[in-house]
Amino acid sequence: MQVVDSHIHLWDLKTHRYPWLENPGVSFVGDARDLKHDYLLDDLLREAGEIDVVKLVHVEANHDPADPVEETRWLQSIADRSESRGMPNAIVAAVDLSSDHAPALLEAHAGFANTRGIRQILNVHDNSLFDYVGRHFMREPQWRQHFTLLRRYDMSFDLQIYPSQMEEAAALAHAHGDTQFVVNHAGMFVDRNSVAGYRAWRDGMRLLATCENVTVKLSGLAMFDHRWTVESLRPYVLETIDTFGVERAMFASNFPVDRLFGSYTDLWRAYASVVQDASEAERHALFRGNAERVYRI
Repeated sequence: MQVVDSHIHLWDLKTHRYPWLENPGVSFVGDARDLKHDYLLDDLLREAGEIDVVKLVHVEANHDPADPVEETRWLQSIADRSESRGMPNAIVAAVDLSSDHAPALLEAHAGFANTRGIRQILNVHDNSLFDYVGRHFMREPQWRQHFTLLRRYDMSFDLQIYPSQMEEAAALAHAHGDTQFVVNHAGMFVDRNSVAGYRAWRDGMRLLATCENVTVKLSGLAMFDHRWTVESLRPYVLETIDTFGVERAMFASNFPVDRLFGSYTDLWRAYASVVQDASEAERHALFRGNAERVYRI
């Protein structure tokens, strides 16, 4: 089984600083204390086992915000090694677009061959348990001004939000039709214990899907379903694919975070089981082709 894993994280605690791993705790996404160890390219490929990982997309891992470019520099140095086969083939770097330094950081990231886009986590929630950033960046004038610079560097934007933010995100995507958006973790359906919560996710995803420049990653589902099974994943996977179409959806592992709740091989086998009746062309798009096209790898 060949895959392009479009959402992974690597970190080296010996040489780099990751504030969230300095004193990790337990949250709705799991016990981060179990992640406080180096996780390098060899570790991921070893865990892949029978899964043939053809290419990788690295998404920023909440590296030291004082020097986000250092993470990109380190990742590029890994990709440049002959034994790495170019992995990570694409780098989604970190930039705080609200910062005065954002233009310079974007230019610096763009100087590395494998940089393809940026991610800035935007998740805001009324419940403090789920709130990541505590402010609505998409409403801030300087953030929006700096967002326009992504097109200058031909960068995509990995969009990590909750359903309650999808209407604003769709408006942003419509306003920047020449920028590629990639919804992370199938829209992070966190309010899943109510009919209203489900409808907010479903309707928000459908609104985002009206933007032709928005694609979606089927990833991170285990963060919200710690005892997942193929059957528990199936409705979210199929609804997401049905909403965006096979041509705008891609599978990803979110490793090592989702490693807290299952093995790499079990996760990919589960994805394959859910779409086993799809055509060969559709499976190729979901497991490889869309990620290669969107991230230009």
